[in-house]
Amino acid sequence: MFLCLCFVVAFASSEALAHGGVSMEDDVCIILVGRYKAHFTGYLPKQRATQEFCEDIPAATESVFVIDFIDDELREMEFDFRIIKDVNNIGITATYEDLGGAEAIEKASIYYVDPARYPHGVVNVRYDFVEEGGYIGIVNAHHKSSGLSYRSVFPFRVGYVGYGKYIGYYVALFVFCAVFIWGAGRNTFFKAKPKQE
Repeated sequence: MFLCLCFVVAFASSEALAHGGVSMEDDVCIILVGRYKAHFTGYLPKQRATQEFCEDIPAATESVFVIDFIDDELREMEFDFRIIKDVNNIGITATYEDLGGAEAIEKASIYYVDPARYPHGVVNVRYDFVEEGGYIGIVNAHHKSSGLSYRSVFPFRVGYVGYGKYIGYYVALFVFCAVFIWGAGRNTFFKAKPKQE
């Protein structure tokens, strides 16, 4: 029973703490652009070499974002990428509607890549963060022939080490320690006392 609880809590916590359009599926970071999927990875080439990050970036430094299209339909679309400062401190629950419209987004923008097609299915974005804090990534995909557009909004933090995925383990460890201490105390309490003569 206890082990089942540990596994459930550990699994639930990693799923529940995903940011906006980015989520974890089978230990792979997935970004949803409308109904389409892409693999999303962040790197800090100067500080962490090849270590991958899914959501939050642990240091304000040069960062590389790589988006690999899973759904081939994205290769036929014009794709743009924007980073804005989370000036209103919306946090990890931010949606496009929270951002205040096109003018507010433009004003808060710190980086923008013009729309382009990526027929090889890989988008590489390099940006040097100079400030820690909250940011929001916005991806738009536009299909010229159909006129349909798709969007993903994913808040993230820079200069933050996300321990959220370990919450399940912390809770399990806490429960284990509590049960162990309770059991040890119970055994001491009920232990037969030697008879006094």
